[in-house]
Amino acid sequence: MSTRDRIIETADRLFYQQGFEATSFADIASAVGISRGNFYHHFKTKDDILDAVINQRLANTEQMLDHWEVTGNDPAERIRSFIHILIVNGEKIRKFGCPVGTLSSELAKLNHSAQSDAAGLFTLFRTWLGRQFSALGFGAKSDGLAMHILGRSQGVATLANAFDDKGFLQSEVTLMCDWLDGQIADLNRSAQS
Repeated sequence: MSTRDRIIETADRLFYQQGFEATSFADIASAVGISRGNFYHHFKTKDDILDAVINQRLANTEQMLDHWEVTGNDPAERIRSFIHILIVNGEKIRKFGCPVGTLSSELAKLNHSAQSDAAGLFTLFRTWLGRQFSALGFGAKSDGLAMHILGRSQGVATLANAFDDKGFLQSEVTLMCDWLDGQIADLNRSAQS
């Protein structure tokens, strides 16, 4: 891995664990094990690093969504993959919150110019989930259902972090999957009527 890539990976982790504002150049350079001079060779400003972190997160998210697209047997299974990410990342979420939500919230509070770029991660999820609901046959309701499940997952992540409650996280994932099954059952009943 190149020094630049190590800086981005480390900055991503520190921005998530400590917050963007609280993380300094020195923190990142120290964690990577390089001098500040070497650091400045790769990135001139903290905003340059933030841009690289957001771009890396976008690429990683697109790769994850593409993987789910290929490995999921049907749209419902793919949506369940999204829901279950709360369990997969449960320990981190309980400790630090949702990486997408925490960065977006912090940048909004700072009125930072990169806020809309960070929100692009939510847009990726929204668009992808909307496509899955559309493929299930929900038509014009697809985007609303995508926003519902995205909003609910963010709420669950926030409360799981606030209360550090693994049981809550697991039960909410089950309830979200049950909700999805109920939506599909209702759709199928309507189609048969």
